Amino acid sequence: MAELSDVYFVDGMRTPFGRAGEKGMYWNTRADDLAVKATIGLMARNPLVPADRIDDVAIAATSQTGEQGLTLGRSVAILAGLPQTVPGFAIDRMCAGAMTSVTTMAGSIGVGMYDLALAGGVEHMGHYPIGGNADPNPRFVAEKMVDPGALNMGVTAERIFDRFPQLTKERSDRFGMLSQHKAQAAYDAGKFQPDLVSVATKGADGAWGLATEDEGRRPQTTMDDLAALKTPFRPHGRVTAGTSSPLTDGATMSLLAGGGAVKELGLKPKMKLVSYAFAGVQPEIMGIGPIPSTEKALRKAGLSIDDIGLFELNEAFAVQVISLLDHFGIADDDPRVNQWGGAIALGHPLAASGVRLMIQLAAQFAERPDVRYGLTAMCVGLGQGGSVIWENPHYNGKKR
Repeated sequence: MAELSDVYFVDGMRTPFGRAGEKGMYWNTRADDLAVKATIGLMARNPLVPADRIDDVAIAATSQTGEQGLTLGRSVAILAGLPQTVPGFAIDRMCAGAMTSVTTMAGSIGVGMYDLALAGGVEHMGHYPIGGNADPNPRFVAEKMVDPGALNMGVTAERIFDRFPQLTKERSDRFGMLSQHKAQAAYDAGKFQPDLVSVATKGADGAWGLATEDEGRRPQTTMDDLAALKTPFRPHGRVTAGTSSPLTDGATMSLLAGGGAVKELGLKPKMKLVSYAFAGVQPEIMGIGPIPSTEKALRKAGLSIDDIGLFELNEAFAVQVISLLDHFGIADDDPRVNQWGGAIALGHPLAASGVRLMIQLAAQFAERPDVRYGLTAMCVGLGQGGSVIWENPHYNGKKR
């Protein structure tokens, strides 16, 4: 008989994230191959897990076409050399794709149907720009269900500024600048490198290279630099390239397990799942989505925001993150929040990003036995938010 089970994040790895477009390092690399590399790297790092025991592989992509089509979970499992007995499938929840891969697999593990699963995401925004192959139903606009601007993420970010005047451009610029500085400091301290899988790349000139770190960082960014940038989504607007996540290519993968498998195989999980939630908001201001999803996840966990010791919030736009911080009464520069920077510096390959947040939180948990709970959260296109609360297995109950 199947029994209810705890769910553990055993491990996660990702490719370095590349700038999307012809000048980016992955222009001549297939999207599915990025997911394959992350999968091979993760399985190689976890030799105690027999590949034939993986119950399912969930891989998300926002643009499920071309090399991101063909039921990614199954095709990547085969390409990565997993036994053909291992099934797989694809998921789409736009920016929260990988997060939804994890929560979907977690649900299956939690009710005792699965013991072990792989969950991740990939996005090659150079080959498949957001919405490039989409055909939104004309009734969205014709019947005034959704404002036309709701399909442009930059416009939705400008509308958060409109709605909440206390969220100033200066606050947003400062948040964007600090993301760059924190990400570089984390690189200098060797925080990211252990969880990156190197990827062989081929340049436009045919020369081979090796992608070993995130490509789009701008660590020299200053407030003056940001003040001088154009506002592409609106004349005299407040959203700039410096306070937005850049267009990015990359893949992430995580290994999840139930309590029985952890014990049987002698695994050492990095995090334990506490709760998760998704919520819908007006598509016109999709950036506030993580506020209700976080409130929902906290309720499910019986926790308050004060119980969260570390936050990994996806920086689709700086204003989106500070809107959540404002709501919960957290300072823009609170040291618990995105302490190694975020998507503004590292990039946001849409459906891959949720697991990047988890990989970073897991690494921070290992350094912080004084912290019991952490939150990974993100906004989602078309007006959604996703939040997952995790418990630190290294927690020792001693305040720092």
